[in-house]
Amino acid sequence: MKYVAALQRVGLYAGGGILTVVVLLTIAALTPRQWGIASRQAGCEFKVYVSGDMMHTNLFVPVHSDVFDWSQHLDLTRVGKSAAANYRYLQFGWGDRIFYVETPSWDQVSIPSALRSLFWQNPAALFVKGHTAVPAYPNETLKCVSLSQGDYLKLMQFLEASFQRDRQGKMQRISAGQDGDSSFYEATGRYSMLRTCNTWVADGLNTANVNTPLWSGLAPAVLHQLKTPCTCQK
Repeated sequence: MKYVAALQRVGLYAGGGILTVVVLLTIAALTPRQWGIASRQAGCEFKVYVSGDMMHTNLFVPVHSDVFDWSQHLDLTRVGKSAAANYRYLQFGWGDRIFYVETPSWDQVSIPSALRSLFWQNPAALFVKGHTAVPAYPNETLKCVSLSQGDYLKLMQFLEASFQRDRQGKMQRISAGQDGDSSFYEATGRYSMLRTCNTWVADGLNTANVNTPLWSGLAPAVLHQLKTPCTCQK
């Protein structure tokens, strides 16, 4: 009986610990990093977009702007099969390399693969896709974010620094994506439960002074906290 009682106490303590962690993470997900963002109408001419569902978020940025041209930094002809000249926006996502490259869609996720991604630190990959316009994916929330020139350049520099380069300084392409307009690239950093695809998106937005949650592991939390001093006019 004493053994059973001891096991019950251990289970009670473990359950209480898990509940405490869940509560703390929920509070952190709902708490913004910045409070009282002031309204600002000047210097907000550079627009980027964030799209996400319940699991994953992506960044969408113009191929060309007055201050940054991706064709000077990334070989667009290798991103996809379509003519690079048709691309007006690039989609960027970051994630576990094996999971990302070998899983075409969420309905093909295997439990062993998902557990490996969560509980090990794994090499990361960048997903890059070209678009003729900002896409409205089904079942995803799309948000527009306006930035000043300085904040926009900080975000572009963050994206550029997320590519892992070879000894010649070139971005290392892994393979073509599952469609005709995307590719995977070697990325900096390692994916884990503590640093997810959504954490990476939030880190990039933080560099551009965009509000994100204290804990950014979940996509809905990142989308919920998106606020800037600029008013975004699509």
